[in-house]
Amino acid sequence: MKKKLTNWRLFTFTGLTALFLSGCGEPFLSTLTPAGEAGQTAYDLMLLSTWIMVGVVIVVSVLFAIAVLKFRRKKDDPAIPKQVEGSHVLEMIWTIIPIILLIILAIPTVLATFDLADTKAMDKKKEDGTTDAMVVNVRANLYWWEFEYPNQKIITSQELVVPTDQKVYFNVKASDVKHSFWIPAAGGKIDTNVENVNQIWLEFDGEKAEEADNLFYGKCAELCGPSHALMDFKVHALPKQEFNQWVTAMQAIDAKAAEAKPEDPAAAAGQEIFNQKCLSCHAVTTADARPEAARTAPNLAGFGERERIAGILEHNEEELKNWISNPEEYKPGNKMTGTYGELSDQETDQLAAYLMSLKVE
Repeated sequence: MKKKLTNWRLFTFTGLTALFLSGCGEPFLSTLTPAGEAGQTAYDLMLLSTWIMVGVVIVVSVLFAIAVLKFRRKKDDPAIPKQVEGSHVLEMIWTIIPIILLIILAIPTVLATFDLADTKAMDKKKEDGTTDAMVVNVRANLYWWEFEYPNQKIITSQELVVPTDQKVYFNVKASDVKHSFWIPAAGGKIDTNVENVNQIWLEFDGEKAEEADNLFYGKCAELCGPSHALMDFKVHALPKQEFNQWVTAMQAIDAKAAEAKPEDPAAAAGQEIFNQKCLSCHAVTTADARPEAARTAPNLAGFGERERIAGILEHNEEELKNWISNPEEYKPGNKMTGTYGELSDQETDQLAAYLMSLKVE
């Protein structure tokens, strides 16, 4: 008896804990608070399937209760109820009803699938090779993300900037192993493969973006290595005018601007260190002319204004120095560890000062 009571208490505690934890989280990292057309479509389909399942459970539970209460055997009645096995009517009923339910679920699902897969707008190119559609090329790497805007001639990393209230089309690909591109609040996930390019479109609702302070979170949704859970990126969903201002500012970060000496002596010394030890992998201009295969590390243009360091650490000089000193501690299996040799504390301070000075004017 005591053991049963202990098991019941454990079961109750586990259930209440699961219920409590299900309410935790942030709205910008949830599929249950859709922030755009694609996300809303998926959410509506989720609700439809849930209500169908709830309806089935209720009907079956009611029929079961009726059967138990109405047809239970009485002590003074040894008679056996009428047997209905082989009833063609019943067999047709419990065959046709599931088919109807599947049709109700299948029709909007198929329509939504074709709608969300419609990326033909990316194929309509003008004479200069650009498109009227907003296009972003996404390249997933161990363990970081690259975002290229072919129409705007901009390459950046770790932070995706998009306009609100219009469709944004994505070409997604991986450079090493399979990853999965996912912005929970915006819509469904899509695999990034090494051997082919997948395509998807998302739309960010302006009002929902404003409620989330114009910041959403993206994740890798495919187990890709020891730091899979740390392969995050941020999404800045901006009104069209602010997005255009960002584009103009990023385009102004050209080679000449990148070569300019910082006024801070520590940052100037850090620039020399960067050019010697980091420039072969990292770029600090948005128009990176190197071929895709040569972009082996995140583009650092505008690094000083980002939300996170390495996608996960607080954006400050102290955390940046921690990352430079020992990236393996924060992202096991990353490709940066051991590629630039040992740095003294002074060199680390100077390099951090330079990187934090890389801001969009």
